[in-house]
Amino acid sequence: MPSVSVGALLVFLIILVALILFVTEPVPIDVTALGVMVTLMVLRPWTGISPSEGVSGFSNAATITILAMMILSEGVRRTGVIQRIQATVAAYTGKNVHKQLGATVGLVGPLSGLINNTAAVAILLPMVSDLAHENRTSPSKLLLPLSYASMAGGMLTLIGTSTNLLASSISGELIGQSFSMFEFTHLGLIVFGACALYLLTVGYWLAPSHVIPRSERESTQQDVFLTEVIVGDDSPFVGQALEEALDRVDFEANVTQLIRDGEHRREPPLSTTIQAGDAFTIRLTEDALRTLFDVDGIDLVPDVATEADLQTLGPDETLVEIVVTSGSDLVGETIASAGLQDFYRAAVLAIRRGGETAHERLTDFTLRPGDVLLIESKAETVDRLANDPNVLVAGELELQRFRSSKMPLAVGTVLGVVGLAALGVLPVMVAALGGVVVMIATGVVKAAEAYEAVQWDVIFLLAGVIPLGKALSKTGGAELLGELLVSSADVLPTVLVLGLFYLLTALMTNLISNQASVVLLLPVAVDAATRLGANPFAFVLAVTFAASTAFMSPVGYQTNLFVYGPGGYDFGDYVRVGGPLQLLLAVVTTLGIVAFWGL
Repeated sequence: MPSVSVGALLVFLIILVALILFVTEPVPIDVTALGVMVTLMVLRPWTGISPSEGVSGFSNAATITILAMMILSEGVRRTGVIQRIQATVAAYTGKNVHKQLGATVGLVGPLSGLINNTAAVAILLPMVSDLAHENRTSPSKLLLPLSYASMAGGMLTLIGTSTNLLASSISGELIGQSFSMFEFTHLGLIVFGACALYLLTVGYWLAPSHVIPRSERESTQQDVFLTEVIVGDDSPFVGQALEEALDRVDFEANVTQLIRDGEHRREPPLSTTIQAGDAFTIRLTEDALRTLFDVDGIDLVPDVATEADLQTLGPDETLVEIVVTSGSDLVGETIASAGLQDFYRAAVLAIRRGGETAHERLTDFTLRPGDVLLIESKAETVDRLANDPNVLVAGELELQRFRSSKMPLAVGTVLGVVGLAALGVLPVMVAALGGVVVMIATGVVKAAEAYEAVQWDVIFLLAGVIPLGKALSKTGGAELLGELLVSSADVLPTVLVLGLFYLLTALMTNLISNQASVVLLLPVAVDAATRLGANPFAFVLAVTFAASTAFMSPVGYQTNLFVYGPGGYDFGDYVRVGGPLQLLLAVVTTLGIVAFWGL
């Protein structure tokens, strides 16, 4: 066993601290990544990372290509191409949930291979959500498969996932073999086919039905929101017991908290006597919330909405659900501090976070990625929200305005990028940047919109973790880990060691980011393959596929987080539905790599 250098020990310590921060997220993961980058440069005498190497992630071809693909995807989205096919899909599927599921999987897979899977889910989520709601299907049955199928579909091409692009860059540095556009498409088709078959059968049976479709909402047992009301001075409820007041209203509600004189009382007894000025946090459905507007003597909490403002929805007003994205500026803010009402010109009526209940004032509710906000707004506000990278609109597609005349140009540009890269005429980075120039020059997407389309947290995360992989190799850390894992070959055949790398990568990706998993494990996998006398490229592919298909946690992949709130999921849903799929693809992918590339 090689000796452990001081540099390797320092890098292992940095990795350990980074892993803890990635999992616990006391600060955003991109901030952690930047901290890692700075630390590696400060400790250059031991890590070997110079300033130029430390910031090399910003100029890495993978980082630039991912940035360009985000803008290209935004250009396609702004043409409304997906909305054009919504009516066709709805006419085909009707109320048949199996057809709806098949259409969802069959649409998102190929689209993910064309424009990047994260963008595909962001574009399709409102359509799939509306499709479910309008045809009496629980969105929970469709949204998790939407995320899972997008991950498998992302493995159809090089540009399907950001992980593929990053792995290609690292593979080129480590073994001199990068990925071509369709390098692993044949295996990707098999993986997508296995994933689709699972989702249409076992996955359908395991998927929950947490959210009741809008067309069938008749109870408050599912799809509940949190809102807060204040009892007025002249309210007829003053002096009544809570139980008596609940009996008088025409809807079912669950009072989770009473706030009186600054004191918070959770689950107040039904015998509690109501006083003027009492504030109650209530769990109820969207339909019950509408009924709440007509109840005399109570007001929605100040700074969120008022009964006077919202007695009835005007002809140009609507209730819309929006989802807080992982890189949103709203994360960590409260309803009050975020200035939602001023900035978005929309009234926040209620909040849903999976199946959890909040125990703080609604205005003090700290927002997290995946939270769903129910807002009242006008059509122009919905259009503005649809173009805002901080949120996803989970419905009301007909209110969004698109540049339909630019549709052929946008689609043609993306196909041109794929074609030029596939034929080897231009490197994928150059082709993608060229596509961005074409879209901006022709007005498909405006320059300001292009900047807004970039998920800067992802870009900074990539730039921050790329030097960590270099440090792991330079200090001998990758060699040490490779030798430790190779020792398993004494009791395991090489094909099982390959499968072990797949499972290790999948497990790590479900806890931290997919990019960090690739950066950390690719050098180790290549070293292990070299020591075993095996094909290093096969091990590179195992790590790449595993990092791009993390099914077992909402934080494992960004698409999982997109559907977390709208689907009303909890952590256990991802384990129950994604666990068997993770094991299935571990077998399929490992055997496929051996069959196509050998060991």
